[in-house]
Amino acid sequence: MVRVTIDERMLEVEPGSTVLQAAERLGIEIPTFCYLKRLPALASCRMCLVEIEGQRRLQPSCATAVTDGMVVRTNTALIADTRSSMLDMLLANHPLDCPVCDKGGECELQNQVMAYGPRESGFRDAKRVFHSEDIRLSPVVIMNVNRCIQCQRCVRMCEEVVGAVALGTVDKGMDTAVTGFEGSLASCDQCGNCIEVCPVGALMSFPYRYKARPWDLTETDTVCPHCGTGCQLTVGTRKGEFMRVRSKWEHGLNRETLCVRGRFGLDFTSSRDRIERPMIRRDAALVAVSWDEAGDWLRQRLAAAAGKPVGGLASARLPNEVMYQFQKLMRTVFRSNNIDCATRWSTPSDALGPLVASFYTRAAVEELIGRDSVLLVGGNVTDENPVTEYMLRDAARRRQAGLLMLSARPCRLDADARVIARVAPGGEAAGLAAVVTGLMTAEQVAREGTGIAGGAMTAEGDGPERLAAALLAGRSVTVLVGIDILRSPGARVTLQQLGTLLRVLRALGKDPALQFLFDRANQLGSWDMGVLPAILPGLRPFADEEARAGFERAWGAEIPTKPGLNFDAMLELCLSGGMGALYIVGSDPLLAYPDRDFVRRALGAVDLLIVQDAFFTDTAGLAGIVLPSAGYGEENGSFTNNEGRAQRIRKFREPAFEARGNLALFDFVAAQHGLPWRPSTEGDVFDEIARLVPAYQGLTHAGLGLDGAFTKAIQTPAVGEDIGLAPVPSLTDGLMLVTGNCLFHNGYLSERSEILNTVAADPYVEMSAQDAAQRGLSEGERVVVRSARGELTAELKLNGHFPRGLVFVPENYRTLHLNSLMRRGEYPCPVEIHGEHAAIEAAIATGAGAGPDDPSRGTDALFGSVP
Repeated sequence: MVRVTIDERMLEVEPGSTVLQAAERLGIEIPTFCYLKRLPALASCRMCLVEIEGQRRLQPSCATAVTDGMVVRTNTALIADTRSSMLDMLLANHPLDCPVCDKGGECELQNQVMAYGPRESGFRDAKRVFHSEDIRLSPVVIMNVNRCIQCQRCVRMCEEVVGAVALGTVDKGMDTAVTGFEGSLASCDQCGNCIEVCPVGALMSFPYRYKARPWDLTETDTVCPHCGTGCQLTVGTRKGEFMRVRSKWEHGLNRETLCVRGRFGLDFTSSRDRIERPMIRRDAALVAVSWDEAGDWLRQRLAAAAGKPVGGLASARLPNEVMYQFQKLMRTVFRSNNIDCATRWSTPSDALGPLVASFYTRAAVEELIGRDSVLLVGGNVTDENPVTEYMLRDAARRRQAGLLMLSARPCRLDADARVIARVAPGGEAAGLAAVVTGLMTAEQVAREGTGIAGGAMTAEGDGPERLAAALLAGRSVTVLVGIDILRSPGARVTLQQLGTLLRVLRALGKDPALQFLFDRANQLGSWDMGVLPAILPGLRPFADEEARAGFERAWGAEIPTKPGLNFDAMLELCLSGGMGALYIVGSDPLLAYPDRDFVRRALGAVDLLIVQDAFFTDTAGLAGIVLPSAGYGEENGSFTNNEGRAQRIRKFREPAFEARGNLALFDFVAAQHGLPWRPSTEGDVFDEIARLVPAYQGLTHAGLGLDGAFTKAIQTPAVGEDIGLAPVPSLTDGLMLVTGNCLFHNGYLSERSEILNTVAADPYVEMSAQDAAQRGLSEGERVVVRSARGELTAELKLNGHFPRGLVFVPENYRTLHLNSLMRRGEYPCPVEIHGEHAAIEAAIATGAGAGPDDPSRGTDALFGSVP
């Protein structure tokens, strides 16, 4: 520790601390413009100059390290004159248009001039003018370059944090101007972080432009609903109408940054697709009715379906309180363990539960990514979890963490990675097995010494061996897992291989940590709450009789002793006529689950389909009864993010039309079923969670605060399992289609955002330039993607980093009906791609002998008849 005296107050700080940081600890305010806490000091604005005893000149406090015995003064006459002069120079060319500037009322220049500036300017020359009108750099960013004070915050944020390098400067001196390439931000992430850090009104939000003043807004601190990173954000509303989103440095793991979805994608709450009133099916059509009529109809249909199994599906976007109460309703009122929270894959809960219970690390991701090695398995973190990508880039560049990549798709972080092992889509299990083999060979670890059993698998190339060498070289390892691995039919084997890798790393003394990179806001919370067919709340298996008995005592009802069906098995039961009722909350499986035709037939065959949602979805269109529920921002609750951090989500608007809260709707449904059920509020349910779920014990709603609170890791001993061999997909036999989120959308929810739709590209197909050239295709061409199940048409986008044989189509576009190409139990999906005109000509030629309504036209010639 070193001692420093600032304004006659003494403090001990860590070596390397700056004078500015020391002053902040003492509560002494030193003004800054160019300083960003997350980046190295630039010291260009000269507002933070201080006097240091023994120094001839004033020194920038942001860039001056404290030395032992240093004496600093921050409030002398010389410093006051210097600050006043600096502000006078900035005002010399700054337009005095505060009354019409969106930054008015929260402008740092305005505040500092009031606190430190001159009362009268010494400059009389005409002001410099770059442009007479504001420049719209993108659909969401508009710029008044005349207001720029050249602090460089926006440029540094874009390049060093976001990694987009979309902003830069031209010219020099007082003529320096910030701009995008050729005056545009076409290649930008559109995240708006440049707007957030701009101290003046130079960069502004176009959607918020001229809508409100800061003092007109009611601000609510909450958590982003778009992925599992769990970014803190502040929603501004005016008279109940959504206005804008901003973020704060002092709160949340995101530390002021947001992605485009978080900053500009919350207007989906005002979508025109909202369900206004309850609806029931009469004469094959859905009609709006009163709540009393809906209750009478539901009571009769539930009675008619009595004696048959009941199933339930809930969205991982819903709060913990809703998820917990949903599984409790299903298990106690409907006496069913047929519950799931996945609409895009079948969750192998028998492999998932032990992995999460044994290895999941509930700690700040900022700590975990500072380890020697950080291995990313599957997925594309740039698109799925953009703010996590920002943090990983910072860890690689400033903390020297070794990024290691094992995935099928490239991402922007590849540029900062030490080792990249590209595997075939669905080949993550083989790649992990090769890494394990490399570790065991290098260290000669005996299988019987680590409890590892099973056969090894191989992956193409030497990437896995290089990954193993890098893991061995580090002292500590963090493994971050993308959700891509859950899409594959080999997900169970992949999860088991992850467990094997973690056991080997633990045996080697690498202190491994594990976290998933979920693309849904409350996926971990959904698992914690027990919304899985074979797992109770707290990730406890049904075989744990003590745990099951504890819940039965607390709930005052018996729980079925056998594990239930996952969603795929539920659909099979529906199709066979064996399902009495299926209760779907906040999910749209008809749009998301592989094999759209199968899902349609299954949902149409169930005796009673209950859909509870805020929006009218494709699935709602098939329902027997539709219950309008509160959406995001219309009820309080909590999410558990990827770190295991429980976070408060807060209500910032009233439920639309006649919608009711999800918990109130569970009470409504239970009442129609006629069995005992105790209504509860969000606070009551969270208190019950804190009593009964070990990881949440000791937590309270009020205690979560703005930064949330970490749940506890209740780890069970890791046990070795026999691991089967998963087939290793090959890219040499043709094109393989994979899917996931794109940067501008997250699932189908964000497509309801009018703002995001202005920045997002039209539906597209992405593939390598080599594969496109081989097929005579070019960038921007309309192409047809055809599988054995169906086809879609979209614009072609070429990616020079894509491996041969890989095709990507985002899952976010409702009009594509992407799941109509997929087959259950098959991922990735084999496809062929042709130019739209060539495909039409081929369809005409192959369908010459078929009728115009023959569904096999143009498809059987490539893939044979569809069973």
